[in-house]
Amino acid sequence: MRTFKDLSEQEILALAISTEEEDGRIYSDFAERLREQYPDTAAMFDDMAAEENEHRRALIDLHVERFGSHIPYITRHDIGGAPIPQSPRLVALRGIEAVRAQARQMEANSRRFYIQAAARSADAAIRKLLGDLAYAEAGHQKAAEQARDRRLDETRQGHEDDRAHRRFVLQVVQPGLVGLMDGSVSTLAPVFAAAFATHHSWNAFLVGLAASLGAGISMGFAEALADDGQLSGRGAPLLRGLVCGLMTTAGGIGHTLPFLIPDFWTATFAACGVVVVELALIAWIQFRFMQTPPLSAAAKVLFGGALVLGAGILIGSG
Repeated sequence: MRTFKDLSEQEILALAISTEEEDGRIYSDFAERLREQYPDTAAMFDDMAAEENEHRRALIDLHVERFGSHIPYITRHDIGGAPIPQSPRLVALRGIEAVRAQARQMEANSRRFYIQAAARSADAAIRKLLGDLAYAEAGHQKAAEQARDRRLDETRQGHEDDRAHRRFVLQVVQPGLVGLMDGSVSTLAPVFAAAFATHHSWNAFLVGLAASLGAGISMGFAEALADDGQLSGRGAPLLRGLVCGLMTTAGGIGHTLPFLIPDFWTATFAACGVVVVELALIAWIQFRFMQTPPLSAAAKVLFGGALVLGAGILIGSG
């Protein structure tokens, strides 16, 4: 990794050009990924990409005037401590608000990047050049804010935020809730049946582990294969299947882990406590994301869980 002290004025200008080019491509990528679901935010990113392109052209003109047509290849990836933006693909997977936050962070990083570099430099010419670049980035931040105001007023952003929330519920919350309910409730009977049949914590743990993993794999495949998401709007089946499978496994593992405690009754009471927490969490998710009345959600979940738990204990005791 190189430092700013190692760079010449030409290399600093070349670095600014590559940075503006990369940021412009990131904004363009965001625009394409968001265009279908969030057209107003996509239009905002189109404007921001155009601004980056104008800055890149101005910097190239300055480089040609001072140093000639050959621009050295150097990027911020080569400079120690330089802020590197995350992959647009990975950011987009986290949702619309993560994309907007990334854009804001990129703007702030670029300006701070040049200001800190100027402060560390002892060369007057380099300090002046870096200061000019910081000033240019401040102007870009203002232009980006104007683009947001022009393309994305409060009403449009509110509509896009509501749409993003619905997509999050459909693609993550619902499959996750289904998995958590299945894992937390369906594995109760085999775990506690094994526990009360053998009175050995380790046997109950092995049964619970097998039941949790088996249920997670089964539910994951069932969710992924049930709907391709094209007509329902529920998104990528692989993501839904992964979320559902992991939450199913987690729901079963939660009340299985206490059976690692050697003493049978201590493990059993600890597992019962975990079951109460799991069922309360399910009820809270239903209330928070599904608008289910809290008392109704709690009553249904606790009643169903109690029935399955009781069935497992009766079968194991018999």
